Amino acid sequence: MDARTIESFPIEAIRAQFPALERTHNGYPVAYFDGPGGTQVPRSVVEAMNDYLFNHNANTHWAYPTSGETDRLIDDSRQAFADFFNARPDEIVFGQNMTSLTFHLGRALARRFEPGDEIIVTELDHHGNVDTWLSLAQDFGITVRVLSMNVESGHLELEQLPGLLNERTRLIAVGAASNAIGTINDAPAVCRIAREVGALSFVDAVHFAPHNLIDVKQIGCDFLACSAYKFYGPHIGIMFGRNELLEEIDFPKLKPAPRNAPEKAETGTQSHESIVGAAAAVDFIASLGTGTTRREKLANAFTALHDRDTELCNTLWNGLHAIDGVRTYGPPPGSKRTSLVSFTVGDNPSRAVATYLAARGLFLSHGNFYASTVVERFGLERQGLVRAGCSAYTTEDEVRRLIEGVRAFTAESA
Repeated sequence: MDARTIESFPIEAIRAQFPALERTHNGYPVAYFDGPGGTQVPRSVVEAMNDYLFNHNANTHWAYPTSGETDRLIDDSRQAFADFFNARPDEIVFGQNMTSLTFHLGRALARRFEPGDEIIVTELDHHGNVDTWLSLAQDFGITVRVLSMNVESGHLELEQLPGLLNERTRLIAVGAASNAIGTINDAPAVCRIAREVGALSFVDAVHFAPHNLIDVKQIGCDFLACSAYKFYGPHIGIMFGRNELLEEIDFPKLKPAPRNAPEKAETGTQSHESIVGAAAAVDFIASLGTGTTRREKLANAFTALHDRDTELCNTLWNGLHAIDGVRTYGPPPGSKRTSLVSFTVGDNPSRAVATYLAARGLFLSHGNFYASTVVERFGLERQGLVRAGCSAYTTEDEVRRLIEGVRAFTAESA
């Protein structure tokens, strides 16, 4: 598929795969701008999950046919995410969500850390990649240092990172992209710095994954996690971990559970249907591209999606920015960023703005999105942000509707 502009993108064919887009509210067709909090799901993903539950449902590693079928489907899903990450199947770990996977990894790593060892987190991150590591300070005496964000630019102050490092630094945790303001961070640089001082690196790619094809080799990370429900899949988390690390880390586990990677890093019986659905989400994205391999199709699709999303996001940013009383946050158009726009309307509570827009069939997120430090740095703890994100099914008309909805709110609240 050679889709580089809004005009050439097969948007109607894509939208036809999402039953949720048929919904109306107060007589308006619903426009889902809440993708950064969770996208809608195409039929192919639900059908894959239905097929598993109806025809293959079983626990793993037993001798009867449906158990063997479950094993093979999980193996196929690991391969799908190996292609998605540019990794190996034995480096793919499944779990309830990114947060639970990160907590579990943190507890495992704490077994090899000592009191006084240090971890670095950032102000720009979702707290799934902050409080998970802060818990080690409380439970194991680990010291946590914080890399600050520049409020004016919306970027991390990476020049301060060397000053936070010392011989006790054991891990640097960084987000690939901010789910609050769309900033894309220089994760490869952070991971390189971690390697240079002998520390591990963990990348939260939850918000990055729907917008850019992940390459763990290019990033150079030791661990990376994301969530399938952000890119058209079910609620499940996926973590990449370098195989040699997964093999050597002493993960908390039941004695009879598998002892080898990647299963040793997984706890209890997994949501097999969600694992199958997550792989189907990868294949849905791949179906939007062309190539001879899944990875090539994914690369082609992400390029087309990124180009289109950038156009939509620029239109949205510029349209909102032109409305009196509206303030947008984060890097402006032309910067390395994802296709979301967070904004405020005067001093109106973000919930009030979102409620008004919802009545017009425009569904947006509001508040702090668990990136509460970012919102605090902007001085918006009480007001919060309104967040609009563009997804594969977002149209130019929906963006115009949103701009007009915000303009109407400002007129009525003046």
